[in-house]
Formats: sequence, C-alpha cells, structure tokens
Amino acid sequence: MKLTNAVRQSLKNAALLGLLTGGLLVTGAAQAEKVLRVNMHSDLKIVDPIWTTAYMSRNYGYMVYDTLFAMDTNGQVQPQMVDTYTVSDDGLTYDFTLREGLTFHDGAPVTSADVIASVKRWGAKDAMGQKMMGFVDEMTETDARTFQFKLNEATGLIVQALGKPSSNVPFIMPARIAATPPGDQISEYIGSGPFVFLTEEWKPGDKAEFAKFEGYVPRNEPGDGLAGGKVVHVDKVVWKVIRDQQTKMNALSKGEIDVIESPSHDLLPLMEKDENIQLVDLNPFGNQYTFRYNQLHPPFNDPKVRQALLYAFDQEEFLLAAIGDEKYYKLCKAMFICGTPLDTEKGFEDKLAGNIAKAKELIAESDYNGDPVILMYPTDLAVLEPLPPVAKDIMESIGLNVDMQAMDWQTLVARRNKKDDPAEGGWNAFITSWNSVDNASPLTTPFLNAACEQALFGWPCDDTIQSLRDDFSREPDPAKQLEIAEKIQMRASEAPTHIHLGQWYQPHAMGTNISGAPVSPVVAFWGYKKDE
Repeated sequence: MKLTNAVRQSLKNAALLGLLTGGLLVTGAAQAEKVLRVNMHSDLKIVDPIWTTAYMSRNYGYMVYDTLFAMDTNGQVQPQMVDTYTVSDDGLTYDFTLREGLTFHDGAPVTSADVIASVKRWGAKDAMGQKMMGFVDEMTETDARTFQFKLNEATGLIVQALGKPSSNVPFIMPARIAATPPGDQISEYIGSGPFVFLTEEWKPGDKAEFAKFEGYVPRNEPGDGLAGGKVVHVDKVVWKVIRDQQTKMNALSKGEIDVIESPSHDLLPLMEKDENIQLVDLNPFGNQYTFRYNQLHPPFNDPKVRQALLYAFDQEEFLLAAIGDEKYYKLCKAMFICGTPLDTEKGFEDKLAGNIAKAKELIAESDYNGDPVILMYPTDLAVLEPLPPVAKDIMESIGLNVDMQAMDWQTLVARRNKKDDPAEGGWNAFITSWNSVDNASPLTTPFLNAACEQALFGWPCDDTIQSLRDDFSREPDPAKQLEIAEKIQMRASEAPTHIHLGQWYQPHAMGTNISGAPVSPVVAFWGYKKDE
C-alpha cells in the first residue's frame, strides 16, 4: 500500500515544523528528527491484529489503531475513543458517543459505521468477543458519532470486552477494511491511532517504521497504562530486527538502539552492571507459558494422551530451561494466574509435577499408535527456544514419537492456522507464552475457548467448558465466579485444551536517556521520551 496524500502531508508538516523551530532541513527531511529505535521480541510479518493473536501484530495494532475503551494501571477499564456512554435501567441498552476530532490516517472522520463494522469483525474472531456478541441482539448507528447496542440479556461483559487489553484487541478500523472476513487478512493499513505505519519503509526481516500521526487528538487526562492521553514525544519509532542477543545488548550499550523489549534472561546480570542500560519492568502481571495441542488430529484428539502430558510435564523443568533465575519466574498451578481473584489449583493438585509413571499408564490406555508427533520449534525467540527440547524429552520418556521441526516464530504463527494433516504440512503441538492479563479469566483465556471450529488454532471442542464459560459471563458475584472457575479447571483437567507451564517476568532493557514508558501488560510507545 502506498502512503496516502494525507499521510504524506502530515509528514511534510512535521518536517516543516522542525525547520521552523530550529531543526535543520536536509533534502526534505527533518535533521533534528527524534527517533526511538527498538528491538522487539520478533519480526513483524503479519499486520492484521484481528486475523492473528500474535503479540507482534497486537503491538503493531496499538501503534496504528485506537480502542473504544482501555485498561488503566489498576486494571480498570476507562473510556478511550468513547466520550460518554449510558446504560438503561434494565441493562439491555447501551448508548455510546465518540469523542470529537477522531480521524483516520487518510483524513476521514471516525464514524459509528466504522465502529460497528470493526466490533463485528473482532467479535467473530476473539474468544471474549464471541461471548459478548452472544448477548448483543443488534448494533445500530444513531448518527455519525453515536451508536447503540441492544442486548437480549443483561451482562456486565460489554465494557470489559470492548476494553480488552490484549489479543485479540477490538481495534477500530475504517468500515471498508473491517468488512474483510475475519478469516482473511486485511490489505490496507489505515487506523486512527497515534502512529502511522510507513508501509514503504517496511522490510520484513530488517525493520518496521512508524511516524507520529500529527492528526491524533489525545484524551485530556494524563496517560495511565493503556488508558488516558496517548501523547507521543518522538517523531518516529523504528522496530529494528537484531537476532543475536549479545549483538543487541552491545548496540543498546553504545546507544545504537534505545530499547530491547525482550532481552535474554542470561544477559540480565551483565545489563544490570552496565552504566548505559536500565532494566525496567513495565508488566507487573507477568506472563504464562502454554503448551497447545491440536485436537483435530491424533494423538491429541484422544483426551488420555492430553491428560498424560498434564501429569508428565513439570513446570519447574520448563522455567529453569527458559528463565533460570527464580527471581524471574513462579511455579503456579492456577490456570487463571496466581495472585488474581481466580487463583485456585482445583483440578491440578496432582498434575504439572513430573509424574512419568502415571503418564505412561495413560498412554498405554490410549489409542496412540506410535505415529510422529509434530512439535513446532521456534528458534528465533530467546524466551521460547529452550522449551520445545524440554517438552520433546519428556514426551519421548512416556512413549511418544516426537518430530521436532525448527522454524522462525512468524512461520510458526502462519503454520498454526493450518488444519492439514500433520504429515502434510500441519502440526500437533507448540509452546507459546501469553501475557498473564490474557489468561486471568475464563472469558479472556484464548486457548480455553472450546467452540470447535470457532475456537483458536488447536480447535478444542467441549460443550461442558463452553456452558461453564457462559455461566461465568452471567455471574456478577465474585465468590460465585470463583466457584465456576474451579469447575472449569476441573473440567479442563479432564478434557485439556492446553497446559499452563508457569509464570515468568520480563523486564525491558533501555538506555538511561529513555523515560516515560507506559506501565502496562502490553507494549506501547506513546509516553516515551528520549533525551539526546
């Protein structure tokens, strides 16, 4: 996609502003341009944050798009693009009004039609969105800036879902783009967020660039996590691909880059001693490692084989291999994250502790016939690379024949959507990591969605889990929500959709001249300040 005339003019205006305020203008570009150079955890290859749950695509989404609501640092959902909203006394009608001055990067105003089209596309794809849409009878435009949701049953889910902070996020796109079927990737990358995606500068495997959107109007209140005013203090953000961990640390120390999103835990002790580097933990919620089965094909269509891994896997083996320092990890059998209101070990008391004998019994009782189990192995993410070999060793110790296939992360992200037979380019399993905020509830945990064809890759199918998730969505009492969460965990221990492999924590590494980064479970680049 070529840059629109409106975007080109925005960039020219920024360059002219630099000239008028004392910056030097050389061959049409602002010499004094302030650029934040960032090494992200992976390369950006998929630029549709609804089509995929990949965090690189989500992070791209927060640069380019905006959201109706957003979560603050206290975990509370606040209006973002929405100015005001009301709820009828019976809880069945929601009326929303958009803020004035919201425009897309091509100069078009953001309208109610854009919102409704975007929510429909997201709601067809996302686990929490699907639940929310089950309560929505209709969404209608009142006028260009106001819209209405009519519900078939009262629920407190609407605002929470629209303010969902992580994958998939209900980003607002122009209606013509949001009309793309959710199973197809979009081909036009226009949002109304604080940054413009410079498609002509995008070179997968090398870099992605984003320019400050001069037409963005932040909220008046101070920034607070993902909520509040998204004020941009730099002219451009460049995501630079550097694969070698030592090389990226050296580049940060020399000031050649400004931020490493996901520095290797092995190098953190050296970074702590470097006077040019600061380590900043922006995500107090942490993350959760997760093993995902593909239930469309043998052997994981057999619950006994899935249960066998629940017994065989030992969280500490995985955490020691990937993280090593117990300062940065936590053993946690709670599916919905330790330290949250839904912290419970129900159903997992005797699991996730390396019971090989029990696992072998279950394999012997199963229908497993010795066929290869395709375990996808991403080799370019430091926080994931050590995990598949651990899984392979354990799986082989209980009698599974494992074929571990190496690939980069973005190849894995594309392949995991394939439903083909594993022997013909499909897959059986992989390991990933979720932000803990994604997995803190039965409604937000993406891999718990067991809606068969509507579920995420892996496609679990379980009516009991789905019924319990429905019960949870209707229950406002926190104590009763915990009871339902315990029932869900019990069922998930019998018919597993995935395996949670423990919590871990990841500080960012930054130059000492960098400040203002938002404290948030999601990476965002408004607020950042760079002293030259």
